[in-house]
Amino acid sequence: MVTPSTAQLVEDDGESQPTRQLPDNADPVVDYKTAADRPGRLRGTSHLTIETRQAQRLVYGRAQSDENQGIIGLVKFAMIMGRIWRAAELDDPYADSYLLQIHEALTTAQTDIKQATEQIEKRLKSVSGVDIAVAHSLEPVQIPLHFPNAYGYMGGYLIADFDTLVRSVLTAVHVALMTRDEGKRLLHNTGRMIRRSFLLPTRWKYCIVTRDDIRQSTQRGAMAVEAMGELPQEILDETRRAPHAPTIRKPGSQSKSSATVDLLDDGDDEEEDAQGEDKPDAD
Repeated sequence: MVTPSTAQLVEDDGESQPTRQLPDNADPVVDYKTAADRPGRLRGTSHLTIETRQAQRLVYGRAQSDENQGIIGLVKFAMIMGRIWRAAELDDPYADSYLLQIHEALTTAQTDIKQATEQIEKRLKSVSGVDIAVAHSLEPVQIPLHFPNAYGYMGGYLIADFDTLVRSVLTAVHVALMTRDEGKRLLHNTGRMIRRSFLLPTRWKYCIVTRDDIRQSTQRGAMAVEAMGELPQEILDETRRAPHAPTIRKPGSQSKSSATVDLLDDGDDEEEDAQGEDKPDAD
């Protein structure tokens, strides 16, 4: 129970005077400990459940060799996305542009995969008098997900959807509702969409540049334009950004790093000091 403290207003010669200031500009009717104590950092866990080898290979990718070209998997994709995220946070417009491109590539691939899954499931339900259940792994694999920003998780969601599609296709092939060649072609095309999405961030180059460098045509800005090309005006003026892009920290800004996604605040709509707001830990 919150009890009044000595910080509350007291009567002195008929006038009300506050005796002291509480932390965080708290209401003076509460005791000091209630205002001063802070909850510990938030920590959560997430796991990606994989039931097919096809989806599992998209998690760990493939190393480059003399015989085979390397494939970017989810783990390396998330690592590179962390670099792009931090650069976007520091006002790198090229990083911001890539976040937008990658977001669109991931969402497009996810939409196409879900549509393909729905079509296969319709086939499985089309046989009159026969109930066909989509096959499940007897020993699924759980992969822990620990990413410092949203895009690693978006890649994980994409693989989870692909895993569902693979199970549906293999089931349809097994029960003669889809030919083996048709199933292989569908899985190859959808898997390629994911690999292309995961490959996209490797084309970004770290130029240590800001929007002001581009606007003012500094030497650094000119080198970035030469290396990465011209940017659309909507990127430079920040009117178009990826939905999960970080808060930009302008030079000289005192704001904290937003390497983790802010939780929604349930307080008033008034602008408040962000110090002490909860954020989930970045592993």
